[in-house]
Amino acid sequence: MGEAPVREDSTVTRSAEYVGSFPVDDNCLDDQIKQLHTQLKSLKACKRRRPVSLKFSIKGVKMYNEDETILLMAHALRRISLSTARPVDSQFAFVAHNPGCPDTQLYCHVFKARHARAAQFLNLLLCRCFQLSYLEKHPEEAQKETAGSLPHRKPSLLNHGFPLSVSALVSFRRAPFGGLLPGTKKTPKSSDDQQSSQDEVFPISSPSLMRKKVIRTKVLRSGAYRSFTFTPRKQRTIQDQLSVTQEKDLDKSPAKRSRAPSLAETEEALAQAVWCWAGIATESSYSLLADDVLGSYLLCQHPKKPKCGSLIIRFPSGPITHLIENTRKGKFVLEKCKTEFNSMAELIEHYTETEDELPCLLSYARVNHCYEWEENVSKQQPVKLQPKRSRN
Repeated sequence: MGEAPVREDSTVTRSAEYVGSFPVDDNCLDDQIKQLHTQLKSLKACKRRRPVSLKFSIKGVKMYNEDETILLMAHALRRISLSTARPVDSQFAFVAHNPGCPDTQLYCHVFKARHARAAQFLNLLLCRCFQLSYLEKHPEEAQKETAGSLPHRKPSLLNHGFPLSVSALVSFRRAPFGGLLPGTKKTPKSSDDQQSSQDEVFPISSPSLMRKKVIRTKVLRSGAYRSFTFTPRKQRTIQDQLSVTQEKDLDKSPAKRSRAPSLAETEEALAQAVWCWAGIATESSYSLLADDVLGSYLLCQHPKKPKCGSLIIRFPSGPITHLIENTRKGKFVLEKCKTEFNSMAELIEHYTETEDELPCLLSYARVNHCYEWEENVSKQQPVKLQPKRSRN
């Protein structure tokens, strides 16, 4: 998917094809999800589609024509009840209240993406907007910072608004461990040889210059760069220098808050933010999960084992916590399950398609917990879809 264009007003624009909409029955949430997937399957072969541009923000979703010159449809985020996707058919959809219609009448708007990953990306964008909107309206339920008012590390795409422990859980296998994982062979070297060999590989102390040299020599692939390139002695020296600089800055200027969670720039960071409910406290996320769709989940630290991860899934009986275990080969396996995976992304993708030992599939859908059932006419005016011009 690459990177999504993020503007200064935190609006992300993506292209898709608008298939149409259909009314949604006023049933319970689980029955609505079943109806949605049945209708989406019947529309997968629909050839009447219109190329459009979708703009996502925490204010809502706007649909423009392909050239982004005419506004075709607009929905305030508070009037969108849920978002879902069917990657197998490259479909993305959301359920919303159409302006001017009765409050109980909802419609599902269906879009066709270029491919499966594009459909999932659109769904993740809207799901993340739901989370950010909840954070904005309920700042008291935000995740508390364990460190001081200033972050000790500049936020990056890999720790964009969610705990570093979860980032390491998802992507630690891409780091050059050099035979430190269990099951790998170790070559006997003295401490002096090891120190000299590390300095020979990364002799430059400047991170930016070192990164350029690594990319030119193609030692690491794109996206595989991590902070494992310093020797312990060099890393401690740089950390000391950074801490001294931060102390001076604190004396000169007032304390600044850490960067607020926002729409992530890449598909990987966006997915992790949605899975972890980034920025929302775990206790609040757990409560929201109980009122979400069947099969929704939360990736977080295990409550009884802080060094391990867990996947909390909403089953028919309620949210259940599953420990994520690490095998001796460095793979991930869900508690009481047999299938092993190289990454958390593979694990989640597998259980969205196959139940195996789980009571139900993991769901792509997410509920907007800030949905408002009554329309405020003074804030929003109806925007109707313009009819197609005749070609006579």
